[in-house]
Amino acid sequence: MQAERVAVALSGGVDSAVAAAQLRDAGHEVIGVTMRIWDGRPLAAEPGRHACYGPGEAEDLRDASRIAEHLGIPLIVLDLAPDYRTEILDPCRRAYLRGSTPNPCVHCNARLKFGRIPAGLRALGVAFDAFATGHYAVVERDGAAQRWVLRRGRDRAKDQSYFLYQLTQAQLATARFPLGEMTKAEVRERARGLALPVAEKTESQDFIAGGYDSLFPEPDAPGEIRDTSGKVLGHHPGIRHFTIGQRRGLGVAHPEPLYVVAIDAATRAVVVGPEARLYGSELIAEGLNWIAIASLEAPCRARARIRYRHEAAEAEILPQPGDRVRVRFDRPQRAIAPGQAVVFYDRDRVLGGGIIVRPERAAP
Repeated sequence: MQAERVAVALSGGVDSAVAAAQLRDAGHEVIGVTMRIWDGRPLAAEPGRHACYGPGEAEDLRDASRIAEHLGIPLIVLDLAPDYRTEILDPCRRAYLRGSTPNPCVHCNARLKFGRIPAGLRALGVAFDAFATGHYAVVERDGAAQRWVLRRGRDRAKDQSYFLYQLTQAQLATARFPLGEMTKAEVRERARGLALPVAEKTESQDFIAGGYDSLFPEPDAPGEIRDTSGKVLGHHPGIRHFTIGQRRGLGVAHPEPLYVVAIDAATRAVVVGPEARLYGSELIAEGLNWIAIASLEAPCRARARIRYRHEAAEAEILPQPGDRVRVRFDRPQRAIAPGQAVVFYDRDRVLGGGIIVRPERAAP
């Protein structure tokens, strides 16, 4: 492979550190870059838990600096706190208030890591040929289709292709994923062999320190908790506290287990029911991005993942007016949540994906 000048996003963790080391040892000129995203607002951080956004950022920045020094590469720090607030935090807050459950990592990758970071480097006059991260995924060129293709990482337990489905062809063209063919165990072993200062560092466990409540400094509007027949079972402090499939924290007594099966933002109602009511056979998704294909012109078969830890399920994907698709599963799926991403796979290749608008045809 021809030597490149590669900018590597260093998060301060072991994965991005090993990614940078792999590229350096392959003969590439490596530039480290990290982003500052916390704007200093007070957050209720939990002891012992690390989050992407919050006061723990100071530790990550120190670790990124230690990694760069250990590898003998420069490090550039970009202040992207205003961008993170407008591109990630504010949309997440609005989504929760609509009764949706957003996935901030999906949007952060496309808009911040592969968007604002490269743009910020270019604005500083920093030239580079490629941009790399420590994601467990593979990017390659499909010569026949004349497109860049995203594939699942070799380590299926760590595969992060789901979080990258929004990447454009232009972003994929310069993307490098040095860990795509490695397992997490191999990455840890490599880090120890290099005596990296973060070889044993644990991974971030949360999106925001103190949990999602930190997004809402003001109280939410209360509402009713109803069963599927409309009967009022109790009251809640705000719909932002709930997501489809939730069982704990409902605050209502019932002889059988109840789960959140729907959230009605218009009436502020949280609808609960038995587990059977969580299953749906269809969903509508919008805001589509296609990778392996230019667009969906006709119905196709694929495996669809409705959240990161969901086992992709066989489905038919049907194009709909207004840049939407209807997804019909061969078998009903549990807890289809509006706001989450649905990502489509052809074997290990990412066809594309979108954001779930609503589930349909819930099981009786």
